[in-house]
Amino acid sequence: MNREAVVAEALGLLDEAGLDAVSTRRLAKRLNVEQPSLYWYFRTKKDLLAAMAQAAMEPHATAPLPTPQDDWRDWFADNTRSFRRTLLMRRDGARLHAGSTPTGDLDRIRRKMDFLIASGVPERDAQMAMLAAGRFTIGSVLEEQADTNPADSTTPPADLPAIDHDSAFEAGLTLILNGLIHRTGA
Repeated sequence: MNREAVVAEALGLLDEAGLDAVSTRRLAKRLNVEQPSLYWYFRTKKDLLAAMAQAAMEPHATAPLPTPQDDWRDWFADNTRSFRRTLLMRRDGARLHAGSTPTGDLDRIRRKMDFLIASGVPERDAQMAMLAAGRFTIGSVLEEQADTNPADSTTPPADLPAIDHDSAFEAGLTLILNGLIHRTGA
């Protein structure tokens, strides 16, 4: 057993049972170890959740960085879509990620910010746009994952139109991007 195996098994538990069911007791049982042995790898459940969030974000964290030839508007939209896809890969992915601190990818974040600034986006606007897009994406995925939660047995009223999560996300992303384009005068 190693740290990566513990995280992988914890993510398996997350996908099977949801975030509320992830506990060190259940994880130890799945790993056929005593619960205190997990503290060798993670001092607290919060540390375990942070490692799970980082591992769950791996597909987005390894996506290609922008190049100087990229159009910043296309890149911004594609980067936000990649973030959404990654959150949707895991049950309760948005809940797991919400509130986590991006400790492992600070260099990547700086390179993304440098790209936007070099493309003519004012630094403060680039910061706020990345923050707004990230929070919008997490909120959208939270709602989408809550809408598909098998434990939720409530039926919406018949006259309430079904939400097309993809279209709603794209509409919100377009509003954020158009606002940023307006701010840059592009």
